[in-house]
Amino acid sequence: MNAREPRGPGNSTPIRWLDAPSSEAWLTLALAHPQELLVDHAHCERKAAHTALRLMGIYAMEPGLAEVLSPLAREELQHFETILSLLKGRGWRLRHLSAPPYGASLKRCVAPQEPERMLDQFLVAGLIEARSHERLGLLARHCPDEELAGLYRSLLASEARHFGVYRVLASRRFSPTVVNSRLRSLAAVEAQILGQLHGQPRMHS
Repeated sequence: MNAREPRGPGNSTPIRWLDAPSSEAWLTLALAHPQELLVDHAHCERKAAHTALRLMGIYAMEPGLAEVLSPLAREELQHFETILSLLKGRGWRLRHLSAPPYGASLKRCVAPQEPERMLDQFLVAGLIEARSHERLGLLARHCPDEELAGLYRSLLASEARHFGVYRVLASRRFSPTVVNSRLRSLAAVEAQILGQLHGQPRMHS
């Protein structure tokens, strides 16, 4: 993707895939509510595992897809379990949280027909992983709670790898021109969705 590479709050590392960085307002809100953010993070890991498994089911006969998405789903569930353990250790519990409009708004951009639908599903999943990677990096640098900051640091490499997996899946099935053009469009929408800060602390608010 030959798009501009914006930089996040206090972040000197270019943000791959993304059209705009997370705002200072999001970081302030997230840091002010560590428990609620961690609970939401657990739900995000669970949903990420479900996304990988769902795509394996939809495209069960697609060569080379299950071989990369099955390990990804397992890793997402391992992250989910790690966060559950940390919540339990602090006397916090997993609970239902209202979802921000982020995921549903992105999914509405997915084309209704194949093969465009496959491309969009890979790229939307990749964008969500890319945003998670960017925000975990911000939290790792700025969170004053060293245990939580350590958790966020420990997840950075895998989140980067996950959005790379979805990019590879798209690139092996569609031309670079098609992938880059659609990715630019979806990244612009993703940034627009986050341009209006959701009032509750969420990983993707």
